[in-house]
Amino acid sequence: MLDEFEGTVQGHRDGHGFVQRDDGEADIYLPPNEMRAVLHKDRVKARVVRQDRRGRPEGRVVEIVERPEQPIIGRLLHEGGIWLVAPEDKRYGQDVLIPKGATGPAKVGQVVVVQLTEPPALFGQPVGRVREVLGEIDDPGMEIEIAVRKYGVPHEFSAECLAEAKALPEKVRPADKKGRVDLTDIPLVTIDGEDARDFDDAVYCEPAKVGRGKGWRLLVAIADVSAYVRTGSAIDIDAYDRATSVYFPRRVIPMLPEKLSNGLCSLNPEVERLCMVCDMLVAADGEIYAYQFYPAVMFSHARFTYTEVAAILGNTRGPEAAKRKDRVKDLLNLADVYKALLKQRGKRGAVDFETTETQIICDDAGRIEKIVPRTRNEAHRLIEEAMLAANVCSADFIAEGKHPGLFRVHEGPTPEKKEILRGYLKAMGVGLSITDDPKPGEFQAIAEATKERPDAQQIHTMLLRSMQQAIYTPFNSGHFGLAYEAYTHFTSPIRRYPDLLVHRVIKAILTKTRYQLPMLPTPGEAHAKLAKRLASRVKAPTNKPQKATIAPTKEVLAWEAAGLHCSANERRADEASRDVEAWLKCKYMREHLGEEYGGVVTAATTFGIFVTLDAMYVEGLVHITELGGEYFKFDEMRQELRGERTGIRYAIGTRVRVQVSRVDLDGRKIDFRLVREGEDLTARAMKDKGAASGGVPVKASAKRGSRHKAEAATSDQRAERSTAAVAAGPQSAMQAFKSAVKKAANKMKGRKPRRG
Repeated sequence: MLDEFEGTVQGHRDGHGFVQRDDGEADIYLPPNEMRAVLHKDRVKARVVRQDRRGRPEGRVVEIVERPEQPIIGRLLHEGGIWLVAPEDKRYGQDVLIPKGATGPAKVGQVVVVQLTEPPALFGQPVGRVREVLGEIDDPGMEIEIAVRKYGVPHEFSAECLAEAKALPEKVRPADKKGRVDLTDIPLVTIDGEDARDFDDAVYCEPAKVGRGKGWRLLVAIADVSAYVRTGSAIDIDAYDRATSVYFPRRVIPMLPEKLSNGLCSLNPEVERLCMVCDMLVAADGEIYAYQFYPAVMFSHARFTYTEVAAILGNTRGPEAAKRKDRVKDLLNLADVYKALLKQRGKRGAVDFETTETQIICDDAGRIEKIVPRTRNEAHRLIEEAMLAANVCSADFIAEGKHPGLFRVHEGPTPEKKEILRGYLKAMGVGLSITDDPKPGEFQAIAEATKERPDAQQIHTMLLRSMQQAIYTPFNSGHFGLAYEAYTHFTSPIRRYPDLLVHRVIKAILTKTRYQLPMLPTPGEAHAKLAKRLASRVKAPTNKPQKATIAPTKEVLAWEAAGLHCSANERRADEASRDVEAWLKCKYMREHLGEEYGGVVTAATTFGIFVTLDAMYVEGLVHITELGGEYFKFDEMRQELRGERTGIRYAIGTRVRVQVSRVDLDGRKIDFRLVREGEDLTARAMKDKGAASGGVPVKASAKRGSRHKAEAATSDQRAERSTAAVAAGPQSAMQAFKSAVKKAANKMKGRKPRRG
């Protein structure tokens, strides 16, 4: 019990915390008194000292191994003659004292960035100084300024990077075309969203003889970023540090300087651009018969939008088609090859669930005007299949070339998730299940068999949640969701660093040279240290590759570290984007307090139900104390709450009517209250004021306290998406699901659940 271990502290807004162990074992609970001398994200050495009354291992911090150089963002307050900053991230459990002369130009109430000068101690608060003033809390875009600092997203290019970008040419020069195939007469076109500014990819298709039969020749031309971003250059270092562009409502933090991302590399219409081409022959059944890669120079003949292409394909004699009559035949060829590729997708048994993604529409002041569903039409799917085909060819080319590189690996469900899913499918009376070594087709078969059921959404959500996260790694073990033996990312080098690395590897294979990864560690960290620290957060693949073509040399270990870095920074970008969206949704819902909406349950947990509103696409929690005057039991197998007296059930897909009762902007949480049929307005108003319908006052703080206790007791992207659990308490439907997975994992290991 007294063995020491290292890990990272994860604070909780209620004052306690956990140590996430480096060895992957269960998190260790830290009581509030242990959290007084440490900070969220500290690297510590700790040991287990006892079991708490709920059977959780409780730890004691023995040593602070490392305190990351991270700023704390919060609002400057002046209370009782003392200046202090209340952290915006409540996982930092203590306010930071600011000496009188260390406030700088900041004013009371403003959002500031604080640098610690004295760490916290058992009997003393942390002390700091104001390093940067961000502005007022309601300033447009403040939520983005907070998020990029909170999650450590690099948002300023180095002076060397900007100088290097400035020195690049404005357009393609004659010398740049040397050794490239001239495709300027081929009518390649881009198809993107209305608001797109950087164009990574262009496509062209024509009928062709494939083997002895008919088929198509499909060209996917991708911006050749590697022609301008030299390995180890200042631009390359900054791009690696970012690893990805980060997308927020109304703002993008690009991986590359704007001169490259929106200019020289972007495949803008009617200008020459350098590109890397995946040139494919696709058979009538959608099988890729042959492919080749080569550098080229292209000229985009048109910039289409998805909406425009869908309209043309829907009506080739309509007004949209009339405007683009020269390109209609090419678009029809693309549609034909897409249908063939789609058939092949079905044969492979790839997972293809239709999910609703949303888009936040903001006004000029940065406030939400509306939240609308992002509809995927045939044009979206057409481009998606073309990109998948190019990515698969890239992975095959790298594997055949026996050159180290980064694959996009997506493994099948873990044993714990398989156990939960099997139990759930059985409990729901689904006549199908999954095997011990499931194939993607099994998931797709279940989705197809249940699509007409009234609880189809619930079943499909559970299928989706059983998937793992996809990662970048040099060890290929296939892509489960897409049902590919090998897959990588080749098609977006303007916004993803792994794609840029794939381009460099492909060029090295073409020229019969070897691409050497530069020394590009995260600033201040060596590759080995990075791998150790990220391994606990982004797990390495567990399935051994069937063909071990790459020896684990020092070179491969460097590729592994690069993959871990890119995977972790992809998660970081997702978390920052979600944080901003949650902030905006909370601000939006503050204007709708007391209003009633219809919605659907998106998760059931031990402490309540998460509901997504129909009209708003906003998720909130109906706490268990708001479900009625009876005892509710959580059925883990069915993933539902059931009333013991009435038998009423709340499960994923259940329709409810709720009232917006509370919005916590700091905690990014929205609370709903269940509205029952026949409940009159007087009783509702009394409840809102903290009185029960019978006239007996209900202590609001007691209800709130019971919610916090319930939350404290519970642990907390399509087929590649799932939420990273960054806080100890549950904050979303996905984190609630992860709690169930962790419980199942603990049961399988013969241990008690660490929370619950």
